[in-house]
Amino acid sequence: MADASGPSVAARDDLAGVVDLFGWLTRAELSRALSELAFKQRTEVDEDAIDAAIDLAVAEYALVPAPSGALSGGGADDIANGDGGAGEEGNDESTTLAVGPAAFPTLPAGAEDLPHILDVPDREVDREALADAVLERLREEAVEAIGAGDDDRLETLADVTYDVEAWAPVDVDPVRTRILAEVDE
Repeated sequence: MADASGPSVAARDDLAGVVDLFGWLTRAELSRALSELAFKQRTEVDEDAIDAAIDLAVAEYALVPAPSGALSGGGADDIANGDGGAGEEGNDESTTLAVGPAAFPTLPAGAEDLPHILDVPDREVDREALADAVLERLREEAVEAIGAGDDDRLETLADVTYDVEAWAPVDVDPVRTRILAEVDE
């Protein structure tokens, strides 16, 4: 799933494609889906590589933790807290993940069989509620990156603002303006 330099953009888009098949998945369900794909493709399952690919997809907004208020369908009522179980890093097994603004979802080979293998009920995501959560996360991460003086992260977040703007009807201009002012200093 990953080479020595880490997961590729194509891998992140494949992860988004798998999540898109279902509407949303928990991190554990996505990990299981990727393990099933590896088995179908007769490749070894590398749990560390799967975790790294999911972490990177979340960090780069290809996948986003979805709050329970944005979820409907099978299992949505079982999500206990309002942040979708996202926690600080979004890496808890119960974290609910949806396709994010930086993704171009693609289906990896064999993925079309996953709905039958995983037996996950129909699910949907309320894009408006998800967009609000993504904008809030973007604001928080921008403040953290500014406080830490993390120019690399700020540049990534600046790129994400354009993705968010194209993805959902939210006003990201104040966040982008602040990020770009900090990067240009």
